Amino acid sequence: MAAASFSATSDDGAAVTETAPIRVFFIPFFASGHMIPMVDLACLFAGRPGVEPTLVLTPANADLIRSTLDRSAAAGRSVRLLLFPFPSVGLPDGVENIATAPASDTWRVHKAVELAQSVHDELIRLHRPDAVVTDIPYWWTTSIAADLGIPRITFHAVGCFPQLVMNNLFRIRSELAINNGSSSPTPIVTVPGLPGRSISIPRAELPSFLKAPNHMTAAWDRMKQAQLKCHGVVVNTFSGLEGEYCEEYRRADARRAWFVGPVALAANAGIERGGGETGEATGKECLRWLDEREEGSVVFVCFGSWCFFTDEQQRELAAGLEASGRPFLWAVRAAEENEWMEEGWEERVKERGLVARGWVPQVAILGHRAVGAFLTHCGWNSVLEAVTAGVPMLTWPLVFEQFINERLVVEVVGAGRRVWEGPRAEAEAEKTVVPREAIASAVTRFMEAGGGREEAAKKATELAAAARAAVEEGGSSQQDLENLIDELVAAGRRGTVESQLA
Repeated sequence: MAAASFSATSDDGAAVTETAPIRVFFIPFFASGHMIPMVDLACLFAGRPGVEPTLVLTPANADLIRSTLDRSAAAGRSVRLLLFPFPSVGLPDGVENIATAPASDTWRVHKAVELAQSVHDELIRLHRPDAVVTDIPYWWTTSIAADLGIPRITFHAVGCFPQLVMNNLFRIRSELAINNGSSSPTPIVTVPGLPGRSISIPRAELPSFLKAPNHMTAAWDRMKQAQLKCHGVVVNTFSGLEGEYCEEYRRADARRAWFVGPVALAANAGIERGGGETGEATGKECLRWLDEREEGSVVFVCFGSWCFFTDEQQRELAAGLEASGRPFLWAVRAAEENEWMEEGWEERVKERGLVARGWVPQVAILGHRAVGAFLTHCGWNSVLEAVTAGVPMLTWPLVFEQFINERLVVEVVGAGRRVWEGPRAEAEAEKTVVPREAIASAVTRFMEAGGGREEAAKKATELAAAARAAVEEGGSSQQDLENLIDELVAAGRRGTVESQLA
């Protein structure tokens, strides 16, 4: 249903035409790393007069961001909620997100995504918004939107550089012999078609669907085909970070693209983002702990909501942090058990180390004066939030496109250093346990003078300034956001005229 219009009469008798708000649905994936930036984007839309954003969520996911929406509403940026039941996939009540599911059950969350197709179809057709902004896994929303004659915008929770790398390798995967079952596939792959410097990646570090056909291969193709047919793509990035890659992405992979990040910075996000009441309490504890530490002394350790370590690797990481002698704040997933922890370890490190279980306010932590380095898995949100805060990174990628993101951080922009120079792999069965000695050495060296942190911090500080400029009035991301909203408003108005003429 396109935006409705109605007529009234002014005091002088002249006709006045009023237009109802443009209604935009936002439908994120069941993972905090996707949901939180889309919530930020919806809040940005809410700041524009004449736009009525609605987040389409399941109940437990809505609970995680409800306080964020309350604060946004108090600031004059109201976002509506439309709830639907989480599909029944055998998870306990209230577990509706990758972040809260045990490692052995994450496949059930992906199954729930598949089952959400019919629900999305029903909700969009029933409520008939003027536009939909949906996560890339929800490829089916392109055809639903086309049936209704409304725009579907694909939301990307990763940047242009990793997308270009994966898209370019996907197109020529057979030529590179990375999916043909060869007993001796190319060990190092040089990515074709990228602007600027040459980028090479070991085959073992590439996402699985690029190395051999699997369930993700067909899914990736469906998602990309749907993206090509949709109205356009919105990406959480900014030109100061990915300038030449943004240009190439718009030219090669997305005829219409808007680069609107960092959305957390643009939305003035902070401690309240995505943790619910329990998360906020944990966040306040973390910030109080940081208040007692010296400036730039703390290593913040966080591997996101979607990454898992074996118990052995957890123990090695814990021992490495202890041996480094540096203060650290380590965020671990709430769904993790404590069997990995050596007896007495937490007691030994309590004077200089804090283990936070569950969600933590990463934006606020990275912005704290006490944090001097970020040991990260290189998830895209983490990369953006680190450069926004001007914090240098120690990189430890684990899965998916994270090894590709690391290339951007370390090789292209120089805002970080690798933790481990030994063999690494994306597939769990091929991973090497990084020993405690290597972890301790990497942390100690990076935090010492001449260990690379100063140079990385300088680059990160420059990127932080570029990020602020991008979201300020007249900045590249602010302009792209305005252009996107203008286009959706215009499409809604055209729809009104067309429906009236019909």
